[in-house]
Order: sequence, then structure tokens, then C-alpha cells
Amino acid sequence: MGLLGAALDLMLPQQCAGCGRTGGLLCSACAALLGGPARVRPPRPTPPGLPRPWAVAAYTGAVREMILAHKEHGRTGLARPLGSCLATAVLAAAGDAACPVLLVPVPSSRASVRRRGHDPTLRIALAAAREAVRSGAAVSVARALAHRRRVADQAGLSAADRSANLAGALEVRGDVRGALVVVVDDVITTGATLAEAARALRSGGARVRAAAVVAATRRYGDGLAPTEFGNFA
Repeated sequence: MGLLGAALDLMLPQQCAGCGRTGGLLCSACAALLGGPARVRPPRPTPPGLPRPWAVAAYTGAVREMILAHKEHGRTGLARPLGSCLATAVLAAAGDAACPVLLVPVPSSRASVRRRGHDPTLRIALAAAREAVRSGAAVSVARALAHRRRVADQAGLSAADRSANLAGALEVRGDVRGALVVVVDDVITTGATLAEAARALRSGGARVRAAAVVAATRRYGDGLAPTEFGNFA
């Protein structure tokens, strides 16, 4: 599906992946939604062990459609704009790190890679690294995590159920001892996946500095006003 989607993007008149109107892979209005600053976007409640998560956009509307088009519908040309957006979050997450930073994408299962025809998180992580390097940052990508067991579909699960479903699901592959790591994904919802990734990396001796994603969902806990989550228009 990934190669087919890329071929169709080249051969056919393109509809904007965000709004569905014609005018290229992304219209200027939808592309602008990926161009904001990165801010810390913690879910509420925040799962234990979650590294500080930086995100640029809200996972709603056109941004949601872009991410799903890249992930599920083979619009692999979106890796570049999504990766550029992710790079903004990566640079904010890395901050003034005095040593090289390793970007570790949350791994896709083998079944999902076969179904989709590509690994969307790895693809945007590589694009983000290229963009960050052009900005002068010392970053690289390592496929340092793998699934150690199957997990249930996360759709429809509560935050607590997601954490239980993912507990112990990931393991380190390779040597990450002493590495300064930023965990990357496309979206943060409950934070359970990023917390599990951070746990596995820490168990392997990595220093997990933060997490970086393209977009975050609005998740407000009891008694929290939207303004306490930041300006998330």
C-alpha cells in the first residue's frame, strides 16, 4: 500500500490529505497547521514514567486526517511535512543537550507493517532527523525497541487499560547504555505507549530526556480547565 500510495500521488491529481480539496498533497492552510511551535502536551492523567512530551499540533480535524492518510492510506509523501513538524518537537525536546541525541521511534508490530506496507513512525522519525541535522543538531535514529509480546488493539481502551495492556510489551534491541534518547511517535493520546517505551529504554541503560510527537489529543483530567493545558487551538 505504501508504494502504491506514493505512485498514485505522482500519477493522479492530488487531493489535500488534510481537507480533501484539490491543490496538492497538502494545501497551504493545512500545511500551516504543522508549522507552529512545540509545547509540552501532557495527557491527564499522566501515566507514571512518561517523559516530558513535546508536540506541535492538536490531533483533531485536518491534522488527524493527515496522520491517518500517512499511516493507514499509503500517502507516504506526507512523511516529509510530518517529519518536519516532528523535527520541531525533537529540537524542543533535545533542548541544549551537550551530547548527540538518539531518536528512538515507537516500534510498529510486524503485522501492522505488513498491512500498511511501511512503518509510518520510523519513516517520519528518519525525516525528522534529516531536518534536525540540517538545523545543526546532532541527532540520529536507532530502531532500538521491539515488541516482546502481542498486545490487544488499543482502540476503545481507557487510560488505565492501555497502561495494563502495554506493561512489559517492549524490549530494547541493541546497546543503548548511556545514550541520550528522545522517544518519538506520531501521536500521544493517553501516554501509555510512550511511557512503556521509556521504561524499556531506561531498563537498557538509556537516559530518556523527553518524548516528541507531531500531535497530541486534548485530554483533560477532572478539575482541569483547558487553559491549564496550554493554548491548544
